[in-house]
Amino acid sequence: MSKKYFIKTYGCQMNVYDSSRIADMLKNQGYEETLCQKDADIVLFNTCHIREKAAEKLFSDLGRAHLIQLERAEQGKQTIIGVAGCVVQAEDEQIVKRAPYVNFAVGPLMYHKIAGILHDIENKNAKESVINTEFPADSKFDFLPENKSQGACSFLAVQEGCNNFCTYCVVPYTRGAEYSRPVAQVLTEARRLVAGGTLELNLLGQNVNSYHGEDENGKERNLAYLLRRVAEIDGLKRIRYTTSYPADVDDDLIACHKDIAILMPYLHLPIQSGSDRILKAMNRRHTSGDYLKVVEKLQKANPDLRMSSDFIVGFPGETDDDFAKTLEIVNKIKYIQAFSFKYSRRAGTPAAVMENQVEEKVKKERLAVLQDLLFDYQTKFNQECVGKVMPVLLEQKGRHKGQLIGRTPYMQNLHVETKDDNINKIIEVKVTSATTNSLSGKEI
Repeated sequence: MSKKYFIKTYGCQMNVYDSSRIADMLKNQGYEETLCQKDADIVLFNTCHIREKAAEKLFSDLGRAHLIQLERAEQGKQTIIGVAGCVVQAEDEQIVKRAPYVNFAVGPLMYHKIAGILHDIENKNAKESVINTEFPADSKFDFLPENKSQGACSFLAVQEGCNNFCTYCVVPYTRGAEYSRPVAQVLTEARRLVAGGTLELNLLGQNVNSYHGEDENGKERNLAYLLRRVAEIDGLKRIRYTTSYPADVDDDLIACHKDIAILMPYLHLPIQSGSDRILKAMNRRHTSGDYLKVVEKLQKANPDLRMSSDFIVGFPGETDDDFAKTLEIVNKIKYIQAFSFKYSRRAGTPAAVMENQVEEKVKKERLAVLQDLLFDYQTKFNQECVGKVMPVLLEQKGRHKGQLIGRTPYMQNLHVETKDDNINKIIEVKVTSATTNSLSGKEI
C-alpha cells in the first residue's frame, strides 16, 4: 500500500506554487495525496509569515496534527510532521521549542531537500528534528522535478525574493534577495506546461517585474522580453503576471499591454497607501503621483485594462488625513478588486518598533470604511459586465448539476450551465447577472 501525504498551504500564490512542487517531489517518491489528515503518513504545513497571527494558526494546526500522530502511533503507524515556508525562516527556534514533535522544518528556499530528509527520517538516520533555513548558493529550481500542467491554468515561478525592504514586510528576510530564473529555463517549463494542456500561464514572483534573468547568450533580460517570448508559444491563450512593484513598471512592460493580445487586461499593482508621507515611512520607492502616472500610461496602452491592488490601513503614524488620501486613490482608480488589511506588527521589521502605533479600534474602523468603498467599485464593475459577452476559462464543477465555474479575463468568477466536457476550455458566455463576488452567464 502506498504511503500518503497531506499538505496544508497558507498565504500567497507563491506558496500555492511551492506546495504543488513539493507534491510533485512526493509523488516521485511514490507517495499519494490524501485530503484526510488522519490517513496521512506525512503531514506538511507550508506557511506564510505576512499576517500577525500566522504563527499562532500554525501552532494550533500542529497541536491537532500531534494528536493524530499519537493516535496513529498506537496503531503502529508512523506519522511524519513537517513545516515549510516563511514561518520556519522567521521562527525556527520557536518551532523546536513549542512543537518538539515536528520531525522536520525547512525554509522556502530549501524545500527541494525534503525528499532526502524524509529518506533519513524513515530509515532512522535522523535522531532529532531536522531544521534547515539556509539561504543556498544554488537555486532550488535547479533541483526540482519537472513542473506538470495543473490543468488549463498553471503557475510558473520566474522570480523569487525581494530587495525592496518595505518597513512592514518580512519577505526579504524569509525569501532572501531577488533571484531570476534564466530565460531558457522559464521557456522550457512554459512550453512543457502548454503541451500538457495549459491555456493560461501566470508568471509568479514576489516582485515579478524586477525580473532580470539571463538569456541564452548571457544577456540580462527584463520581464517585457520574457513576456514576449512566452507569448510566442503555440497553443497558449492567456498570460498573466503577479505581483508587480509600481516603481519597476517600465515603458517596455507598459508596451506589452498594448502589443501582446493574449496578455490579460487585468493587473494587480499594489500601492498600499495613498499618502506620500506613509509611503515614505513604508520605504516604498514611489509616491502616489508616480503610481497614478504609471496607471495612466498603462490604461493609455490598453484602454480595457482594469486594476486591482493591496492596501494596508493603520500603518504607524497614519492620521485621518493620510487615510483620506488612500480613499482618494481608490476613487481615482476605481479598482475592480483589491486586498485590504489592518497593519500588523512583524517582529524584526522596522515598522514594528515605530512610534505612534495606531489603535486596533481605529484600524478596524478604517478598514471597514475602505472595504465598503472597494466593494462598491467591485460590485459596480461586475454589474457593468451584465449583457456583455466574455471569454471564460472553465476550471471546475459548480455546486449545481450541469454548472461549471470559470474566470473571465478580469479574474471574475463566473457560473454557467454547460456540459462537463467544457472543463479546461475557453467558451464565450453572455453575462446575465452579477453580485459583488461573482457573475452568472449563459453559454453562447
